[in-house]
Amino acid sequence: MMEKERRRAFLIAQTEWLPVPHVPEISLHVATEAIDLWQKTEDELQAIGLPPPFWAFAWAGGQALARYVLDHPEAVVGKRVLDFASGSGLVAIAAAKAGAARVEAAEIDAFAITAIDVNARSNDVLVEALLGDIIGRDEGWDVILAGDVCYEQGMAGRVIEWLGALQARGAQVLIGDPGRSYLPKARLEALATYMVPVVGALEDNEIKKTSVWRIT
Repeated sequence: MMEKERRRAFLIAQTEWLPVPHVPEISLHVATEAIDLWQKTEDELQAIGLPPPFWAFAWAGGQALARYVLDHPEAVVGKRVLDFASGSGLVAIAAAKAGAARVEAAEIDAFAITAIDVNARSNDVLVEALLGDIIGRDEGWDVILAGDVCYEQGMAGRVIEWLGALQARGAQVLIGDPGRSYLPKARLEALATYMVPVVGALEDNEIKKTSVWRIT
């Protein structure tokens, strides 16, 4: 079986097709037994250096950002949009549904690329999945959406510097985050705040107060 087909078969077998709690207009292939899938993925894939299955969950920042985009389609309609660190593709799918002219979703995990493709097709939208580290690149995006990117210190610093440069040249940058440790709040302004249901086994609560931010 080809690698792409193997990843797709694994994804379908280990997830269920369910509506996103805070964005029920969109459904995703998500893990219902979070810890079991996390352990299974680590057991099977850690040896070859693939990351944990972030793609199998609707994280708080992504849900808030997707909700914001659907409620404020003027933010993306007719524009070229990048969903950075897309995971399941939730935010990219929301942007496509809200009327973006072109949507790209970037990820460093090949399994996430498969999840983005499967979830986009299942939601009847077109999303172009980009595999690789694109921090530092500028392909002329009008809007950059970034959910849950401030959970690790090194990555957060690189990402915020890059996003700030993109905004400085005229792009609109929106960040979805529940106030994780490395979120630079002093540089951000909250546009909207939501109470978002999440997977309690992976978070410190089953409801996360989560905001959509812009860089000031």
